[in-house]
Amino acid sequence: MKVKSTLIICAFAIVSCNTTQKKKETTTNTETQTTMEKTVSNKEKAVAVLESLETGDQTAVAYINPNKYIQHNLAVADGLEGFGEVLQHKPEGGFKAKVVRAYEDGNYVFTHTEYDFFGPKVGFDIFRFEDGLIVEHWDNLLEKAVPNPSGHTQTDGPTSSTDAENTAANKALIKDFVATILVNGQFDKLGNYFDGDNYIQHNPAIADGVSGLGAALEAMAKQGITMVYTKNHIVLGEGNFVLAVSEGTFGGQPTSFYDLFRVANGKIAEHWDVMETILPEADRKNTNGKFNF
Repeated sequence: MKVKSTLIICAFAIVSCNTTQKKKETTTNTETQTTMEKTVSNKEKAVAVLESLETGDQTAVAYINPNKYIQHNLAVADGLEGFGEVLQHKPEGGFKAKVVRAYEDGNYVFTHTEYDFFGPKVGFDIFRFEDGLIVEHWDNLLEKAVPNPSGHTQTDGPTSSTDAENTAANKALIKDFVATILVNGQFDKLGNYFDGDNYIQHNPAIADGVSGLGAALEAMAKQGITMVYTKNHIVLGEGNFVLAVSEGTFGGQPTSFYDLFRVANGKIAEHWDVMETILPEADRKNTNGKFNF
């Protein structure tokens, strides 16, 4: 009896040890997972949400506040319901989303993405975060075009930000450029913002150089096409990459301008942009406005 009792006690002890060990392993795995979740940056969350359009990754939805998601894409209804409605109407081949650039400025993340979203497109997205969750979204989309006269596409070029210590100075440079040149039209001051004619251009219709910009504006003027910036709404930046969001008209149509600049040595060195005609009020699915930052 003693031998049998001893065996039973030993067996119970072994099972208990194994169970305790498994509990420890489970606890450790849970703690590791929680730690990993805590270290996910807002930038990574924004990228995950965009890429989930293609991958269908349901975990990315957890990065959006379910009770507060303010939508500024005027063609999409407010809240998660609007986001879900878009997904329900995806084409047979699904959506494609390749994030080329992503930058973070305080509670904002801004991205530069290649889409196949009811046709090939290029777009900028801006997300605002509160307590680690996305609560607001803005974007600008444009059809994908062939390379411009200098052979550049709408998204190629450098992607990694540098010069973090000069973020504020670079944002100030772009804010001043937009106000002085684009809004007020003081083109005699162009030389203050560029290193001679060195200027890489990604706009589909404009060649490199300040001279290329001037030639394009002159050609548009001859055709009676005007590009007017009336107001800058926000400037966001991370290091040497700065995004300016402005309002105006193009060819007489209300237009939203998203301009991304790369700054080098205190001068504008490179430019990407997306212009989008603003939907008339009758066609809008939300009342949040295009520029309420």
